[in-house]
Amino acid sequence: MATILVTGGAGFLGSHLCERLLDRGDDVICVDNFFSGRKANIRHLLGNNNFELIRHDIVHPLYVEAEQIYNLACPASPVAYQYNPIKTIKTSTVGMVNILGLAKRCRARVLHTSTSEVYGDPEVHPQREDYWGHVNPLGPRSCYDEGKRVAESLCVNYHLAHGIEVRIVRIFNTYGPRMDPNDGRVVSNFIMQALRGEDLTVYGDGQQTRSFCYVDDLISGFIAMMEQDEEIGPVNLGNPTENTMIELAEAVLEVTGSKSRIGRAPLPKDDPKQRCPDITKAKALLKWEPKVDLKTGLAHAVEYYRQTQFGS
Repeated sequence: MATILVTGGAGFLGSHLCERLLDRGDDVICVDNFFSGRKANIRHLLGNNNFELIRHDIVHPLYVEAEQIYNLACPASPVAYQYNPIKTIKTSTVGMVNILGLAKRCRARVLHTSTSEVYGDPEVHPQREDYWGHVNPLGPRSCYDEGKRVAESLCVNYHLAHGIEVRIVRIFNTYGPRMDPNDGRVVSNFIMQALRGEDLTVYGDGQQTRSFCYVDDLISGFIAMMEQDEEIGPVNLGNPTENTMIELAEAVLEVTGSKSRIGRAPLPKDDPKQRCPDITKAKALLKWEPKVDLKTGLAHAVEYYRQTQFGS
């Protein structure tokens, strides 16, 4: 048993992580400012004696005791992180400094969840951890991309300067139950449109690719990375199987049984054409790779949205 702090613990990924840690017997302190997190995600955990919820924004210092810290605090969908870009940058910079300062005081190990967005619109495919990326530092996604890049640098430099135990993972597209139905990401967009009988909006020619990792697999990767003692990372966590947007739309239509059609819209600025992880490092270091195939994962996500009346 350990006392574990999860920032962003009421979010899509954070709530699943809190649940997994509680299931194995840990004491969990969930911190969230509810900008993109939702109380509904953690309501079923509130009766657990090992679970504590604190409403707090990590841009301000936090004073708690913990042995491990999972830092998931930051809006992750373009709709959310572009709503207040300065706030997004501050969460990944000022907030990261606060979390690392807390870790220094508590002598806690920190796992920071970075993102595949640090690779930008990649010129190397698939993306390896030693690739430095192709990012527009002034574009509409830069508040998230560059904030996460600075956060990684802060982790490494706190490790070198103060001996803080840090772990860095880079998350590729993840989906599953509790993903906000209105967050603007492609899986939730397609599912919601299919359930409502609307056209599925495919941007550009629909041949741009993503890799989709089911949430349960990702959480297993988080924990494996936190528990290993060999290196700080970064380590890619994602599904190495690529799907075009057309293929994803067709899979959603099949799983939902919807009669919707596929519509088209212009490609957004700086939208990556390819995004796929090289997970060689995760396989070797963590003995980790995704187990849930796309259609099985989509079926779980669709069922969740149906049970919550299309996520309303």
